[in-house]
Amino acid sequence: MTQTPGSAPLDRAAAVALVERLPEHALPDRLAALRGSVRFDLTHDGDVVTRVAATLAGGVVEVLPEPDAPVDVVLRLPASHLADLLGGIANAGLDLLSGRLAVEGDAEMALALGGVFVVPGTEADPVAVDPRALDPVAVACALVGVPTSHLRAVMAGGFRAVVLEEVFTRLPSFLDARKAARCDLTVGFRLTGRDDGETERYVVHVAGGTCRTVGPGLADTEVPERRDATITCEAHDFLRLATGHLKPVTGVLKGQLRVKGDKAKALQLLAVLDIPCAVE
Repeated sequence: MTQTPGSAPLDRAAAVALVERLPEHALPDRLAALRGSVRFDLTHDGDVVTRVAATLAGGVVEVLPEPDAPVDVVLRLPASHLADLLGGIANAGLDLLSGRLAVEGDAEMALALGGVFVVPGTEADPVAVDPRALDPVAVACALVGVPTSHLRAVMAGGFRAVVLEEVFTRLPSFLDARKAARCDLTVGFRLTGRDDGETERYVVHVAGGTCRTVGPGLADTEVPERRDATITCEAHDFLRLATGHLKPVTGVLKGQLRVKGDKAKALQLLAVLDIPCAVE
């Protein structure tokens, strides 16, 4: 659903109707598991023009008469995009990264809500949109033109762990086995920029043309003591690195990637990874 600049924004009655019909586009069991309240702040040309608040409990969606009532989570998005989000066309995770969607409050609930909608065309064997399943190329495309300030804010909040787990889980599939055939290296990543000041530590080990990742949220969580090098960076810069939006040498020269230990090993790791990039 596309709305051109200057066209009439979605009115409240139409927005309420879309929210009330939410169960028609959702998997019943997933919707039934949701309990809480949400408000949609719908924008037009950057300004909020309509608000719709609703409660979700036991698979029932009830629009609140007072749109400014306190809620668990607020989703801010263009009014023209609401039908795509509630109709299973849009991916809330990609929209959050791209800046089309902003979340205030319970990020976990926002992601859970984004994961109840059925992908169009899968009625016979319904498949829900999974905002946590972040395809690397889709992420690379979503980040084109996104201000660093927005990406820093997203990667400091509740969506951070989802993104990092997804990237490190998929990282072994980026390995160029031919280039890595004779590699034997272990590189740690120390990721900063969290709201609470804490850091996450991940390790990537490459040997004999295979790659293994270790860290919080992954299948293997026991971080090895020995590392050839450790790369320290903010999480948003790591995401830019992992999607082709930050070149390794540029990041090192600008101080965005700080390497402790064997710099040659750190650069070798990045050289044997076939980093996804936005499709031209």
